[in-house]
Amino acid sequence: MKDLNNKVAVVTGAGSGIGRALALSLAKRGCRLAISDVNDKGLAETATLVKGTEVKTYHLDVADREAIYAHAKEVVADFGKANLIINNAGVALSASVREMTDEDFSWMMNINFWGVAHGTRAFLPHLIESGDGHVVNVSSVFGMIGVPKQSAYNAAKFAVRGFTESLRQEMKLEKQPVAVSCVHPGGIRTNIARSARMGKSENADAQREGFDKIAMTSPEKAAEIIVKGILRDESRILVGPDAWGIDMLNRVLGSKYQPLVERFSRKNLYV
Repeated sequence: MKDLNNKVAVVTGAGSGIGRALALSLAKRGCRLAISDVNDKGLAETATLVKGTEVKTYHLDVADREAIYAHAKEVVADFGKANLIINNAGVALSASVREMTDEDFSWMMNINFWGVAHGTRAFLPHLIESGDGHVVNVSSVFGMIGVPKQSAYNAAKFAVRGFTESLRQEMKLEKQPVAVSCVHPGGIRTNIARSARMGKSENADAQREGFDKIAMTSPEKAAEIIVKGILRDESRILVGPDAWGIDMLNRVLGSKYQPLVERFSRKNLYV
């Protein structure tokens, strides 16, 4: 996909943050937009910001499998095709394995993993039919390294990475007209940390303030990096200098990165 003009782009979680910034970036490049979120107010604001672009909004809970498959059919009925799906919607949870409830664990996996998997599978036949498709799944730097109190988030984001990398190989081997990219953002200045669920012993304010301090990249910059990665058909799109640093750390040290993360966590998470 060397040109985004007149392509139909589907973006989940477009009511704020990276999703909104992606909608704006894609609109500038001439995309027709099918944007969704559970936050109807935020989604309406995004639609207003891309005024002048063909855009349609959809209320969508990506944790609802049947809703995702219905959404894929509705988008194709509304636009005639779908070229690009960006499975961006996500949530955050900070809790130790011991404290995490089954409810919170399921909530996290249903949105951050199953939402991505079902979104991919629902749209894939339509992307193939378009003759020029692209799947973009948003993982995280926490899809490359494990971090204390992020076991559920790690589980979801590692799963997204494996699922996406496997799909990319399948599409190439089957000679299908669909590119596949996995996105690994570092700290992005969005509200995801402020809306995160917390374990009962977590210091929520301290963690959110800590995230604000280390979030190095704006949503707008993140969106530009992602869109450029799509146009270059990058298999792995690293977003932010911290993402590049963590990727290098993982490549050089392998599992020996863990003592460094433990040292950081002892100082910042176990206080």
